[in-house]
Order: sequence, then structure tokens, then C-alpha cells
Amino acid sequence: MAIKTLDDLLAEGVSGRGVLVRSDLNVPLDDNGEITDPGRIIASVPTLKALSDAGAKVVVTAHLGRPKDGPDPKLSLAPVAKALSERLDRHVQLAGDVVGTDALARAEGLTDGDILLLENIRFDPRETSKDDNERLALAKQLAELVAAPDGSPGAFVSDGFGVVHRKQASVYDVAKLLPHYAGKLVATEIRVLEQLTSSTERPYAVVLGGSKVSDKLAVIENLATKADSLIIGGGMCFTFLASQGLSVGNSLLEEGMIDTCRKLLEDYGDVIHLPVDIVVAEKFAADSPPEPVAADQIPDGKMGLDIGPGSVKRFTSLLSNARTIFWNGPMGVFEFPAFAEGTRGVAEAIIGATEKGAFSVVGGGDSAAAVRQLGLPEDGFSHISTGGGASLEYLEGKTLPGIEVLST
Repeated sequence: MAIKTLDDLLAEGVSGRGVLVRSDLNVPLDDNGEITDPGRIIASVPTLKALSDAGAKVVVTAHLGRPKDGPDPKLSLAPVAKALSERLDRHVQLAGDVVGTDALARAEGLTDGDILLLENIRFDPRETSKDDNERLALAKQLAELVAAPDGSPGAFVSDGFGVVHRKQASVYDVAKLLPHYAGKLVATEIRVLEQLTSSTERPYAVVLGGSKVSDKLAVIENLATKADSLIIGGGMCFTFLASQGLSVGNSLLEEGMIDTCRKLLEDYGDVIHLPVDIVVAEKFAADSPPEPVAADQIPDGKMGLDIGPGSVKRFTSLLSNARTIFWNGPMGVFEFPAFAEGTRGVAEAIIGATEKGAFSVVGGGDSAAAVRQLGLPEDGFSHISTGGGASLEYLEGKTLPGIEVLST
């Protein structure tokens, strides 16, 4: 698909021009409102810096969390504005509203190179409305913030890959109103995903974790026909084990998906690989003593919180010869040190394969957080995506509205 990029926009010249950027700044916060993983902020900096350095008047829109009934002080982008200022080494203003009087006044007052961050776009319910007209109305107000005094339009740069699978005002509708371009982050993500789907070097290994089979069913069905090995870990593995008639104790289980998992194993049993051992505990707690058991020997009353060392060894052997690897979802509760070794072991196996020349992609979300939390080298992987859901939908073969609109 032919999509104009940030480089094209910079070549046209942006000095003194208003540019609206949709970034993905949806970072996790602790109870004190402190950012616990700045990965998405760091990933957004190159595009914002390039525009600011080139003299654009930059207006940034982004969301944080899922506010339910309008503005929520706990989900303000204030800590994000502070972190962005530090990363960009220049002051980033934060508007007190989304497209209201403060946002408009600040946007009008921007000088060349200034950066304004609008308050959480999801504070305005029109952002996620199913009503096309409501979304379009918000998009028009966003576009007005970057219009020149003579009424000529600004530009739109899509750089929030984590939201391109959403048909939302700041992602989709605004691109229909303004000249549009893919930012550095989105352009890189598209290139990587195209490589994963069109020019995949074999053997191709897929590692899927996380809690629910239902969340990953479509991607399992799609990739099982394309991958040489599909490794299943995390909470979702217990529904697969249960489909084989095994007891999984108190482990996470989607009973409604057991028949589906059984059918998947019947159809793709030579491709799908399940854990051979599990680390169990009496309760879901960091201080619950870990106990490795065989996958077919999970005791009643106990729950699996990680894959065991035998599984890590088995999965490592599958990954060691892979030439292409896609990983989405941790192998266990990596937030608890006693139950992080499965995720660490698989991640290290992927790093080892990458060092031998494999092309490896970490599919965003919890996997990316695990890499950082476990202190693993981010450059040990070919690419760490910022958008887990968007990556999965692309690999399912779905059309991503926020990407499709950039090619029109």
C-alpha cells in the first residue's frame, strides 16, 4: 500500500505549520500516578522531535486508560506531559481540556517548534462513539487546532500504532480531513508486520501466552496454518490441557473454549506445542511457594502460575533453529519473581535465536513490559511492537482502519 510518511511531510516543509500527531502514550501508572513503564513515551519521541526541530507547531493527542464518564483526574495526561518534556528536553504544554477553550487558546499561541499535548482524548466520549457523525464532529475540532490563520489546513501524522485497529476520531476520522502521513513508529511497525506476513523466512515459530484463548483464537487459527511451530504458554495453556482430559486444578480455565481447543489440537497437533510441566502454587500471590509438577499432574486445589523448566527447555529447542519468531504474551505471572522464569527462559531463547540471525518480533503489551521488567536487553530482539492488539489483528488478516485510511 502507498502511504506517505513523516519523511515526505518534512520534505514538503513544516516550519510554521500546524501538525496534529496521534501518539500512543497509554502508559501504566502505579497507585501514586507514577509511570511504571515509559516504553510508549520513549517510542513516540523520534516523530515529535523531528517535527519540533523542523519548526512545526505540534499538537499531540493521545489517550490514557478507559475513562468511563468524562474527565477523570486519575487518568489525566499530566504525568505524561512531564515525562515527554524530560525525554524531549523541551517544555511540553498540557491543555486543560481536549478541544475546549484552553486547548484552542494554547494552540493559537504556539510558536515554531512548540509542542502542545491535549488532555486525554477519551475524556471526550465522541472519540470512541459508534456514531460516525459524532466522531467526525470531534475530528473537525481537532483539525481546527492546527489550521493556519488563513484557514489552510494543517497536517496529520499517525504515530500511535497501538490504536490503529480502532475506528476512532483521532485515529481514523481526522485523517479524512487533513493531509495524512505515517509517523516513524507507525511506518516501522507496518514494515515489520509486512515482513512477518509476506516474506517470512522459515522455520517460523510463534509463541503465544496471556490469559485467554478467546482473545487469541483468531490469530491461533490463522498462524497455525502458516507457522512451523506454535508454542502455547501462559494462562491460556490450561484450557488446551483440559481439552486433553487433564485436570488443571484451580488454574485459569475457559470452559466454553475446551471443545475449540480440542479441535485445534486435532487439526494442528503437529504444529501446536504445549507445556510439559507447570509451576503451581496454592494461591495467586507473590509469596506463594512455587512447586514444579508435570503438566498431567497438577494437584487439585492448586493453580498453575508459570511454565516449568522442562517446558522452557523444550520450547528453547524449538526456537533455537527458527529464522522468524513472533512472540505475544508472557508464559506466566512474570510480575511475581517466583513465577517469572518461564517468561525469562523463553525470552532468552528468542534472544539467542536473534543473535544467530533470526528475525524476532515482540508483539507489544505485556510481553514488552516483561522484557523491560525482567531486565532483558531490548536490542536483543529485532523489533518490539508498541501495539499488541493491532499486531494480532494484522496477523489475523484483518484490515486496520487507522492504516487503511492513510493509504487513501
